[in-house]
Amino acid sequence: MSQEYKGKESNRRAFLKKITLISSAFAIVPRHVLGGPGYIAPSDKLGLGFIGTGKQARGLAGRFSKIDEVTLMAGCDVDRNRLELFKKHVGNLTRENQGMLHDVALYDEYHDLLDNDQIDAVVIATPDHWHAIQSIDAMRAGKDVYCEKPLAHTVQEGRAMVRAVKKYKKVLQTGSMQRSWEIFRHAVELVRNGYVGEITKVIVSVGDPAISCTLPKVETPAGLNWDRWLGPAPFREYNPGIAPPIDDDSWAQWRQYREFGGGILSDWGAHMFDIAQWALDMDRSGPVLFIPPSDPLAKRGLKMIYDNGVEMVHEDFERGHGVRFIGSKGSLDVSRSFLDSDPIEIAEVKIGSGEKHVYKSEDHYMDWINAIKNRTEPVCDVETGHRSSSVCNLANIAYQLRRPLRWDPAKEKFSKNKEANALLTKSYRIPYKLTK
Repeated sequence: MSQEYKGKESNRRAFLKKITLISSAFAIVPRHVLGGPGYIAPSDKLGLGFIGTGKQARGLAGRFSKIDEVTLMAGCDVDRNRLELFKKHVGNLTRENQGMLHDVALYDEYHDLLDNDQIDAVVIATPDHWHAIQSIDAMRAGKDVYCEKPLAHTVQEGRAMVRAVKKYKKVLQTGSMQRSWEIFRHAVELVRNGYVGEITKVIVSVGDPAISCTLPKVETPAGLNWDRWLGPAPFREYNPGIAPPIDDDSWAQWRQYREFGGGILSDWGAHMFDIAQWALDMDRSGPVLFIPPSDPLAKRGLKMIYDNGVEMVHEDFERGHGVRFIGSKGSLDVSRSFLDSDPIEIAEVKIGSGEKHVYKSEDHYMDWINAIKNRTEPVCDVETGHRSSSVCNLANIAYQLRRPLRWDPAKEKFSKNKEANALLTKSYRIPYKLTK
């Protein structure tokens, strides 16, 4: 395995047998017994496990529970309180959406979840610093993977995930679900079909780059294995500003800190830079030059230049999180709440059957399930997810070093810059490591 929690490994399986929070055996009441139509036998369903059971995972569980071909079988978390909440949540979801009642296996160690051969695929909804290690371990264990965005915490991690998909022949869907929204797909097709003209500039409006965490020590809540939560990240004491307790339903702020995430630049950039890359047909490439703003304290203004001369800028155009495409025929703005243009006729164009079309997914979650069944690539496959997270990771490096950086998207290296290249990876706390 890529890493082990060595203090527990000697008696890990014995511990699992004795202390597993709930039996992994199903107690299923079929849909037809409850009176609903369309009963699918449990043996014909895809067994799904969740690594990480927090706010995002509960939302994803709601999505997957609406898919008849899926059974939500298990959850794993280092916080016992979140596990218990997840158990109740999944019970309600499956009863409401699938007409079934069953127990959910709960684990405090994700390797034990991966050892469960009834689980076919996993949803990874842990903080970014865990994504690569857990995804690769899951694929090595024979599981397909849905991994939340941003896909990887470093460029090196993303490339390792791409290699793992190829080596283990698994299906990985990145959680950049905007690719399955019609509003974004239409914007992308408008750009690709030339309705905005020749694109000269793209403005991506998302939040701040990552910062170091300096929050003070606070007593760790009961039930939370904080050392295991940190995992490969540098050790530091607990603070609820990083991982809020169970009675705080706000989004965890680990996202802001480079030890665990990539700032809101990465958190939302994995959505919006992803759409920009898609529209520019750069899903297998990326910018070649990063030019940070002259103000050393600026949190906006980074310019990213593609080899074809298109300039992408991290800037706020005062419409919330979104993307603005500027071309020779006008401009096009897109976000989760609007798609409009100047002139207005651009956004109103209907793309004809004979024009350019991109991969059409109407449901990001069903798209992954279909890809698993058909052994095909999903709408946001591992290479796409890696390239989108790379833009965010590289942008963070440019803001951190505050000097122009030349990037080779094919070799995935900076030109003649050892300091920048060193930031393409990170140090892993012993005994954790990334399998390359």
